[in-house]
Amino acid sequence: MNTATTREQLLEHAELLMRQRGCNGFSYRDLAERVGVKTASIHYYFPAKDDLLTEVMDKYTVHVRAVLQGIDPSLPANEKLATYASLFRNAPTDKICLGGMLASNVASLSDRARESVLAFFRLHEKWLSHVVAEGMKDGTLTFSGDPEADGRWLFAMLQGAIISARLFQDPQRLCDVVAAVQCRARATH
Repeated sequence: MNTATTREQLLEHAELLMRQRGCNGFSYRDLAERVGVKTASIHYYFPAKDDLLTEVMDKYTVHVRAVLQGIDPSLPANEKLATYASLFRNAPTDKICLGGMLASNVASLSDRARESVLAFFRLHEKWLSHVVAEGMKDGTLTFSGDPEADGRWLFAMLQGAIISARLFQDPQRLCDVVAAVQCRARATH
């Protein structure tokens, strides 16, 4: 028995559709068919598609923030980085990260939806920058010397690997990048 509310089901299915097709690759009709409601019901909860996109992205970001906060803060920085990279290891190739998918559609996003995507990217980059700075300080990581730049390229590299794995339908492409980050984290300790 599914006890999720209609609103929760709409958000769940919208996230899945966005991760598979992008924000322009599905309609309220597609979503209505998946949830078993009329499109008018969707408009009741989300008057405009932008409202739906923004809420899905914000919910996704809250979930990811909790995952990042769940990485043991007492670990050395290199182990935090290795743990972070391992989060990407089993990403499915039939869909990609919601943040990456919406970022690829940035030209068609409203300012409000764009800000939600930016917040997601900043969350990752800030977390990674903090870990890199901590690792440089405690000697467990060596990168460029600019933790902010390192956080940006690390996140960009993992996002790119997710896209490449999907394009080629080859999860090994993502696993190779995850392994490279983990190897780098181990090699510097």
